[in-house]
Amino acid sequence: MCIPCFFTVSTSEAAIIERLGKYERTVDPGLQCVIYPYESIVGKLSFRVQQIDVRVETKTLDNVFLTATVSVQYQILKESVYDAFYSLTNPRQQITAHIYDVMRAELPTLELDAVFEAKEDLALAVKQALTQTMSTYGYQILNALITDLDPDNKVKNAMNEINSSKRLKYAVAERAEGEKILQVKSAEAEAEAKYLSGVGVAKQRKAIVDGLRTSITDWSSVDGANSKDVMDLLLLTQYFDMVKDVGSKPNCKTTFVPSSKSSSDELRNSMMVANMV
Repeated sequence: MCIPCFFTVSTSEAAIIERLGKYERTVDPGLQCVIYPYESIVGKLSFRVQQIDVRVETKTLDNVFLTATVSVQYQILKESVYDAFYSLTNPRQQITAHIYDVMRAELPTLELDAVFEAKEDLALAVKQALTQTMSTYGYQILNALITDLDPDNKVKNAMNEINSSKRLKYAVAERAEGEKILQVKSAEAEAEAKYLSGVGVAKQRKAIVDGLRTSITDWSSVDGANSKDVMDLLLLTQYFDMVKDVGSKPNCKTTFVPSSKSSSDELRNSMMVANMV
């Protein structure tokens, strides 16, 4: 007696039907029917994208052991459901074996630093090898990614110390260069300041001399005045200017000004003696 049995197939899936142990047909998503006991559902396949992560431990050309994590994204081809179901018992194991083969063939030819730079090339090699093999079994390789490269902790610490030393050396060189530039600029500024100060003092002295010359010339033209009187007057004026400057200093509390009833000649002689001392 034959009994029709109804069942459903989900979206993005396909069901494999066998009749008396022989492949009969592949049914699509929706409500389906099999004739029991002659037909049976032997399996279902998903067309969704699947991913497998494989950790491969191997060594590089410079004898450094590292662990690489490879992620492969694959999908069953709708036109090859029969091959995908009947060709492989465990497709994930097949993919894992090919990843091991490619990575352990490629990594030993590269040094550790070159491995990090060749991630894209390694991923492409894995994808090409898997595409060539798995396409015959009804599987499409969508992408292969090298998601992690993990050397031994001692190796990582050594690499970090090397980079730290290089950066420290560069920083010291840059700091020394900066201090050198600062000292050079400071010396140039000091030299320029002294030069300008000297120019200012020279101009000041020239102006004083020109003023004195003009004053002497003007006073000499006055009737009854001789050069001695002019010099006495100039010295007395400079004396009072000096007393004013000294008294106006912030640290000056008291100024002693000699008061003598002698003539201006004594004051003039005293100042001249003081200048000689």
